[in-house]
Amino acid sequence: MNTRLSLARVLGSEGPNISAAMRAGLRFLERQETGQLLRQVGQAIAGIPAFTPIDKSALPGSYGGKQRGPSDDFLVGRGLFYLTEQRRLFLDCTAGHYQMAWGYNHPGLGAALAAASRAGVVWDNHSNIPQAPLKRLAHRLVELGNAPGEKAPLDTVLLGVCTGSVACAAALKIQLKVFARERGMWPGLVSRLEVVVLEPNDAEALEGAFRQHGARLAGFWAEPIMMNREALALEAEYLRLAQRLCRETGALLCLDEIQTGFWEPEIFAYRRLGLQPDLVVLGKGMTAGYHPLAGVLLRRRHDVLEQYDAISTNGSAALPAFVALCSLEMIQEQADRIRETGRRFQEGFQGLAAEFPGPLLCAQGHGHLTGLKFRDVAEAKQFQGRLLEAGLWTRVHAYHEGHSTILTKLGLLADGSVVDFVLDSFRKLVRRDADRSSHVRKGRR
Repeated sequence: MNTRLSLARVLGSEGPNISAAMRAGLRFLERQETGQLLRQVGQAIAGIPAFTPIDKSALPGSYGGKQRGPSDDFLVGRGLFYLTEQRRLFLDCTAGHYQMAWGYNHPGLGAALAAASRAGVVWDNHSNIPQAPLKRLAHRLVELGNAPGEKAPLDTVLLGVCTGSVACAAALKIQLKVFARERGMWPGLVSRLEVVVLEPNDAEALEGAFRQHGARLAGFWAEPIMMNREALALEAEYLRLAQRLCRETGALLCLDEIQTGFWEPEIFAYRRLGLQPDLVVLGKGMTAGYHPLAGVLLRRRHDVLEQYDAISTNGSAALPAFVALCSLEMIQEQADRIRETGRRFQEGFQGLAAEFPGPLLCAQGHGHLTGLKFRDVAEAKQFQGRLLEAGLWTRVHAYHEGHSTILTKLGLLADGSVVDFVLDSFRKLVRRDADRSSHVRKGRR
């Protein structure tokens, strides 16, 4: 094949200018220390050539397809920082979309991945013939998923799925098939599924649901930290109660660790909380954002699915499994620093909530996964806009009634200087807003 492929060629007529800007931006990010980059967050960086961005007219309206004027989307990233198409420097406080545990294009992971590829590890292959990294990852997850001396260990890993959504579907299928097998029911009855929704940390409602439904319950689901519910952390006592009730009724306890897994020294949040779930759903951070790979950790006696009952097209991704193995090594090598950074960040948000009780209601979450809840939803939205103006990329949960929380999920590269920068930036903006509100109230008097 004589076709000469290149970034400049495949990006179209503006490709040469875009690729030149990307190269210049990457050089800038590579040559700056963290402290230097933090001092320039929010600024337009000189020396990166301007270009005309590719418009978004072919994208859906909800993804910017109706946007007018030149876009200012992602240009290039390195670590916790990225540059936009208008050459502004941002600190990414959400790890991409909550999945890039080691930031953008981590040099160590990139080098290891390239070496593994040269050695013959493939991106993906048929799940009937898994390559060595995938099999090794399954063994490592079993090792890390159990407390020492666990009498009924989690010993089986379904890794034939690509995304967390498919892994959740697989775990639900397992719960239903186990229910049908152990209750002596037939598929027609299991298909009439009833879902009972509970408020988090409401022990009384939890006990009431188990009393009401008893042996009809196939399983209980929970996320240790609900990043799609304002970073609300479930209390250890609540989850231990759910575990006891599941064991009493025969229901399977499933913990969704798509968000929390691979984000703390214990690897899984349930290990820190002292739980022994029946099913654990994995995804997102497991492959550090390089390529999606998800799975379900379970016990052999619950291995009830046939081979193609739960599968993705990308179902035996060896190179992503290799990245996951590398990430595990890095987490364990840097466990003390990661733990200290998470503690410092969480306590910093708690301190902000205590310092500014007027606009702020509370801090939520744990460690690197934190949220700052405002009393007023409009103020939360406005605050996120001001963070963007300052060069801090965050998320805001304000699209459900009562939700008014700024969300963050710092990548594991974050150190004390990054934490202090984020906290100081938040503090300055909250104080400025509080001072303005005070002046307005005084003026009205």
